[in-house]
Amino acid sequence: MEGEQVLTESDLAKYPFTAEAAKYVKGLDLKIEDLASIDFKFILDRAESRIEEALLYAMVSGELRNIEVEIPSFPIAVMMVAAAGDTSLKSRYALAEAKRAYDLLKEESKEKIMEIADNFNWRIRPAEDTKNYDFALHFADFLRNAADFHDLKWKLVNRALLNGEVYLTKEEAARLIEEEVRRHIEGKLDTKVGGLPENIMSRVERLRQISVEKRGEKRFEELPKGVVVAAFPPCIKSLYEAASSGRRLSHIGRFALTSFLVNIGMNVNDVVDLFRSFPDFNERLTRYQVEHIAGERGSRTKYIPPTCSTLRTHGVCSSMEEACKKVRHPLAYYRRKLWAMRTEAPKEQT
Repeated sequence: MEGEQVLTESDLAKYPFTAEAAKYVKGLDLKIEDLASIDFKFILDRAESRIEEALLYAMVSGELRNIEVEIPSFPIAVMMVAAAGDTSLKSRYALAEAKRAYDLLKEESKEKIMEIADNFNWRIRPAEDTKNYDFALHFADFLRNAADFHDLKWKLVNRALLNGEVYLTKEEAARLIEEEVRRHIEGKLDTKVGGLPENIMSRVERLRQISVEKRGEKRFEELPKGVVVAAFPPCIKSLYEAASSGRRLSHIGRFALTSFLVNIGMNVNDVVDLFRSFPDFNERLTRYQVEHIAGERGSRTKYIPPTCSTLRTHGVCSSMEEACKKVRHPLAYYRRKLWAMRTEAPKEQT
């Protein structure tokens, strides 16, 4: 429509959930396999930081320095959160992105707020007939977003209502859009995602680990000291044997093996030595990676191995045993196998 205001690229960076932002990203013609390229590292880094900020600080910062990174980082972050399959992570991320939108919208012009609201098909207009309010919104659009608000001021009986329209201040309109954005993003996060490149899945696993720790969930029971190879699940045993003989491991395979070994008590030096037979072995790099996974560097987060379902998705699960069907995680298999070996040992001695 002639004269219609169009969101600028800076606006798309601020409000990447809009249809205009989606059109912009579509025009980039990004493919999932492209994301494995080093050319997209900055976008992946920003996508990961959006999620990490949401987990750690319940907010997403407004980094607008590089619009070409900021805009596509949002749909990639959504894809990564969906791939994590973590309900808590989904809700925290959606809420943090929505709060970011609210903080930005509060400072926008009335015209810009209406333009963002149009993305959700709101029936909204400027409240030109009163000085106390900025907008008049159809009551159905109001109720859809205010229904779960506890503050009495959001109850319809306490609102200025005329001819089926609820009158709002600019800040109240921004708050309602926040709720709309939250539900919009949560809807996108319900999509099933698979087949992501290994460099993305390693990031997803790290974020999932942070989410587990943030929820304060009970971690795996402390395992006994000493490594019992005979209790390894088939997938880990296969990775362990491959590493011992110098055969190449995939990125996720190396991560799964390393995180498993440090969690069952193997020290960093022994894990590093395990990889010495690799043709491309680099002492400094290998030690750094192992120490990072062991929680001795960086964020000091000790990573746990990927779940069984993730290992199956990436072809790391080589041959399932009957016992594998009863567990969802390699560490759970190890713990059960150790218990079984201990209970069987006295019988063998009698």
